[in-house]
Amino acid sequence: MDALDKKILRQLQTDNRTPVNDLAEIVGCSRTVCWRRIKSLEEAGIIRANVALLSRDKVGLPVTVFVNVKTASHETGWLEKFARAVETFPEITEFYRMSGDVDYLLKVVVPDIASYDEFYRRLITAIPLSDVSSNFAMEEIKFTTALPVR
Repeated sequence: MDALDKKILRQLQTDNRTPVNDLAEIVGCSRTVCWRRIKSLEEAGIIRANVALLSRDKVGLPVTVFVNVKTASHETGWLEKFARAVETFPEITEFYRMSGDVDYLLKVVVPDIASYDEFYRRLITAIPLSDVSSNFAMEEIKFTTALPVR
C-alpha cells in the first residue's frame, strides 16, 4: 500500500458511498486510477466488505454486554465446538480468544436485561463453561469502525 491507497482507505472509512469521481478528486488522482486502486484493495482482501452501520438504539438493541468466559478445557476440539455455538447466537457481534485471566471475550447486544438473561441461559446450555461474568456498558463514549491507516 502506498500513500494514495491510504488516502482512498481513509476516505472510504468515512463514507463508503462516495462516488468514484468525487473520491478521485478528494485523493488527487484520475477516476480510472481510483477505481483500479479500489478493485486492487478489494482483491487483496484489504477492503473486506461494504456494509451499512446501524444505530443500535434505533433498531432496538441499546444494551451492550461484555461477557468474560473462562473454561476448564483448552483443547482444539472444544474451541471449535464453542466457535460453532457462538455462530448460532446473532446477539454476539464480536468474539475473541484472550490472554490473561479471561479465556474468551464476547460482545453481546440485546434489547434489555431480560433478553440478556435469556441469552445467557441459552449460552450455558450450548456449551460447558467454567465461569461466565458479564459487564454491562453504561455509556458508549467512543465507537468507530475506522482503522487508523497512516
